[in-house]
Amino acid sequence: MHETPRGGRLHIALFGRRNAGKSSLINALTGQELAIVSPVAGTTTDPVYKAMEILPIGPVMFIDTAGLDDEGELGEKRVAKSLAVLAKADLVLLVVDPQQNPGEVERTLIEAAGQRQLPVVGVLNKIDLLPETAAVNFPLPDIPWVKVSARTGRGISQLKQTMVQLAPKDWTAPTIAGDLVPPGELALLVVPIDLAAPKGRLILPQVQTIRDMLDHDCLTMVVKERELKAAFNSLQKPPALVITDSQAFLKVDADTPPGVPLTSFSILFARYKGDLATLVAGAVAVEDLQPGDRVLIAEACTHHRVADDIGTVKIPRWLRQIVGGELQFEWSSGIELPAHLEQYRLIVHCGACMTNRREMLSRIMTAQAAGVPMVNYGVLIAYVHGILRRALAPFPDVLALLDENEVI
Repeated sequence: MHETPRGGRLHIALFGRRNAGKSSLINALTGQELAIVSPVAGTTTDPVYKAMEILPIGPVMFIDTAGLDDEGELGEKRVAKSLAVLAKADLVLLVVDPQQNPGEVERTLIEAAGQRQLPVVGVLNKIDLLPETAAVNFPLPDIPWVKVSARTGRGISQLKQTMVQLAPKDWTAPTIAGDLVPPGELALLVVPIDLAAPKGRLILPQVQTIRDMLDHDCLTMVVKERELKAAFNSLQKPPALVITDSQAFLKVDADTPPGVPLTSFSILFARYKGDLATLVAGAVAVEDLQPGDRVLIAEACTHHRVADDIGTVKIPRWLRQIVGGELQFEWSSGIELPAHLEQYRLIVHCGACMTNRREMLSRIMTAQAAGVPMVNYGVLIAYVHGILRRALAPFPDVLALLDENEVI
């Protein structure tokens, strides 16, 4: 638990031409030889992630990308993969070697970042190679520039200060559940231990939720679903909130007294990592599905699938039952959604525990631009089991969506 997960770090992406000094700059910022540095152009071919701490920002994830001026068919693919990093970046460092005559390549990157409302810091690198009196003027959009030498360390402190000033103040969601449970009150967490549970540990959303409760001075009790009734009987007063794994929703709903608020880890992460209201609207859109429609089931990472896997077995089965016929299912995993999303009638997304909030919001916006509703696993599970209204009771603003659509 003492390592901040990748999804909980401020993502700082470095862009620039080949040999602009991006990898050297990462080494200078971290004070470590984390990135491979070479005078050979094109040393970095795919995005590389480097985790560290920068005070007072806190935990960050540097993303080192391939050169934006890469050439040839393979080079174009590398550039496309580099630009895709904008979907998960919170702050952009545009690294420029003044001897490379910056222009159209850099302008395109700045404009692409602007379309995503990403702050960009221009980093004029290798100033140790320039005469002290050299004037540097670029025909580029107006962004803040910092002069540095990654080799000597000159200007690195000023660059860190500029990064602190421009880092989004709300780059992370407010809290997982700390605003739902008053300090000193109890959160009762239901964690099934079944074939899907990793041996000897809890899954990341469960660990992060426990830490969030501790950070907000809340009491926490963790039980398996079979011990839930015994836990209630042992308490002098009901818990302020029950949080369950989505796959135990039906049993936990049956065993939790009506007056006790209940939700799931996945619904909490729909709010923490994305936009809960939009994902609930995606659940409502399930009613519009017809036999033969195409449905995309998207996961942000790869994992070992068990026999009764949620994404490949259970969700397809539930959706077929709802529509009363066969659907065309397709699956994707990894950092990018497939092209041509408009061919799908619904996207069912995982809980996004291994990605950051900006990337999940980017995925939601990409689906919206294609006119395709998106729902996540936990919201969908509550919907198909008829308990979505109860699972959203802690979020009255979102409940209004169900009232408008007359969803039970």
